[in-house]
Amino acid sequence: MKKHKEDKQHHKLPPSERFFNREMSRILFDRRVLANAQNKDYPLFERLRFLAISAANTDEFYAVRVAGLIGLTREGVNKISIDGKTPTEQLKEIYALTADVLREQQSTWKALKKELKQNGVTIVNAHELTPEERASAAEVFEKALFPALTPLAVDPAHPFPFIPHQGLGVLFKLRHKLDGKIIRTVITVPQQLKRFHRLSCVEGKIRYIAAEDAIICNTDKLFPSYDILGFGTFKLLRDTGIEIEEDAEDLVREFENALRRRRHGSVVRVKVKADTPEDLQELLKQELETEEEGGTVITVPELIGVSSLSQIITPERPELLFPPHNPRLPLKVRMFNGDIFKAIADGDFLLHHPYDSFDPVIHFLFQAANDPDVTAVRVTLYRTSDDSPIVKALIEAAENGKNVTAVIELKARFDEAANIRQARSLERAGAHVVFGFTDRKTHAKTACVVRREGTHFRTYVHFGTGNYHPETAKLYTDLSLFTCDETLAADSVRLFNYITGYIEPHNMQDLKIAPVTLKEYLLNAIDTERNNALAGKPSGIYAKMNSLGHAEVIEALYRASQAGVPIKLNVRGVCALKAGVPGLSENIEVTSIIGRFLEHSRIAAFANGGEYPSKDSRVYISSADWMPRNLERRVETFVPVKCPDLKVKICRYILDPFFADTVAAQRLLPDGNYERVKGASRFCAQEYFTQHPFEISGKS
Repeated sequence: MKKHKEDKQHHKLPPSERFFNREMSRILFDRRVLANAQNKDYPLFERLRFLAISAANTDEFYAVRVAGLIGLTREGVNKISIDGKTPTEQLKEIYALTADVLREQQSTWKALKKELKQNGVTIVNAHELTPEERASAAEVFEKALFPALTPLAVDPAHPFPFIPHQGLGVLFKLRHKLDGKIIRTVITVPQQLKRFHRLSCVEGKIRYIAAEDAIICNTDKLFPSYDILGFGTFKLLRDTGIEIEEDAEDLVREFENALRRRRHGSVVRVKVKADTPEDLQELLKQELETEEEGGTVITVPELIGVSSLSQIITPERPELLFPPHNPRLPLKVRMFNGDIFKAIADGDFLLHHPYDSFDPVIHFLFQAANDPDVTAVRVTLYRTSDDSPIVKALIEAAENGKNVTAVIELKARFDEAANIRQARSLERAGAHVVFGFTDRKTHAKTACVVRREGTHFRTYVHFGTGNYHPETAKLYTDLSLFTCDETLAADSVRLFNYITGYIEPHNMQDLKIAPVTLKEYLLNAIDTERNNALAGKPSGIYAKMNSLGHAEVIEALYRASQAGVPIKLNVRGVCALKAGVPGLSENIEVTSIIGRFLEHSRIAAFANGGEYPSKDSRVYISSADWMPRNLERRVETFVPVKCPDLKVKICRYILDPFFADTVAAQRLLPDGNYERVKGASRFCAQEYFTQHPFEISGKS
């Protein structure tokens, strides 16, 4: 009865006291990324990379999330956020917070620029060029820029040109030398061109010039008959959302059309260099039809387009970079001389990328393509590289007569065009290409291979937390589980039947999938820990994910916390849960790790009535974050780790080190801010994984 009263009191709290706003949490994530750019324990180029990532994140946030809120406001739709705010209220807070983030990004760049100069790396502007460098800049302009530039006059006969999303331009005010006529002209820098160009290297120093500065210091070649009265650099962001008709007959053609339309999305932010003359700033505001209120037009004092700074990072200065990391080939794969099928048949095993090489995943599919006993290959492709070995393996399998099914997600934001190209290549090779559901994304990462062995068929399965993308596998931390467990294999086939044939998988045995069974199962697993705690049994919830924002899941975690369940969560990005609040969540601890590698793996472990970790614990890897979109509007997997030894090893050797981190980890405070985790000794989980390889496998 007492517990029931506590739950009722808990539900009386207003949304603002139970949840953090998703958009504010996202901005705080960007600030944590930015904090790494200020961390002098990291090499200088790596700090610069974190700054560029922070700026890119902010740009994407505006082009997607802020654009959506602006659209809701314009249409008068008062969709209330998880913490009870209207779109208008959220935009007001976003503009204030992102203005602070932008100022901090600019001040961070100013500090890093000084340190870079001390280390012989400089970005010079048009006024800082030496005579020798001016000649080098002229060569850069003539060979790398001038052929691709088109000056466009702006007057009643020449409308202001269309500037695409992420478009960078220079607006000039010119006066003719003979008749004194004043004109205004825009030059846009094509996005295919490099932003920063290397100048002559003098005495070991590396000096760059930005494309816009190379243009500005060569205006005599562009406008030989004019005097320059003023100029200003600007960059804009557009709404990049895509809306698709659910009953579109040809989904690929519909997406190709949508991609073309996206270039014409409404303007959501314009950054203007602070030294731009006022009349040119007003012209931009007028011609781009920007909002007068809020954060649509902002002036930038140092550098526009900070996200491009990663271009100046060069391997010539290894002392300014993290030491190189070489992923290892797991012992189990080597034991069987690279035969992946034999390695899997020997027992389930797990790869921890990027510490373990992604090559076995690629080899798994190439071996399937060339094995005469393999009859069918099925793969989900959410994101992959342009020159993907995964796609090559699937093409080879199809050409070798295998029944190949590739589920390609056309709605993978910013990778839609690449996925369309991959689909065309696979279709030409004879593979069955399926685009999944029109109303939900297929986000699961699964590959299964059906192989004839004697008189029976055996299915070998790879479940992943990350994409089939060999390049990001070097930078993202993810998990790969290989198994030929009969029930998981059968469930994986049902998963593909669900995606390709809309056959509801009512008879799943072990695998939980969204949007069918995952959310309900997750809520029940959390409630089981709560009931165990109330019954005096051992309990505990330990999980790692990218984002946490599902209200029902958070409420279930609150109830478990109030029952005494110890809960440790490692949430890299957005977190709407309030941790450590007395009477609400005092038994919940949330940390975030942002380090050299992008934390991307999703793991969940439940004590299940025993001491944690034990062979009785329930352990899962997943493609899904605990967000509404993942649990309700995407096809996702929640994969049980069935091997007892494997469960314990995942908890001890992967999950526990994340919770012990005292270097990269930041703890979520009750007020929504984060603080660095402090410990008696220095321990960095990512360094530990790099320096202490271990085998995570078990016998079948």
